[in-house]
Amino acid sequence: MKFIVWLVRVLVFVVLLVLALANTQNATVNFAGYSWQAPLILIGLAFFAVGLFAGLISALPALVRLKLESGRLRRELRVAREQAPAVVVEPPMPPVL
Repeated sequence: MKFIVWLVRVLVFVVLLVLALANTQNATVNFAGYSWQAPLILIGLAFFAVGLFAGLISALPALVRLKLESGRLRRELRVAREQAPAVVVEPPMPPVL
């Protein structure tokens, strides 16, 4: 299984390397009166990084909310375990013949 995972990783790396080498021509990005000239693969990488950052920032409130809820539930569980009466388990009686 590990061999297959590494094989997939190497294949993805090779495909991305070939894509990067094939897209070295310059491209221009015009936005809000500014223009940026760079190789096409760098522009793609920059937009990927911005999208990744935006996705992480948008997931942050949910992550914080889940962390707070997890802490609250752990405290409730600890309190419930402290307040619960100890259950004494007695061994079953041997059968009477």
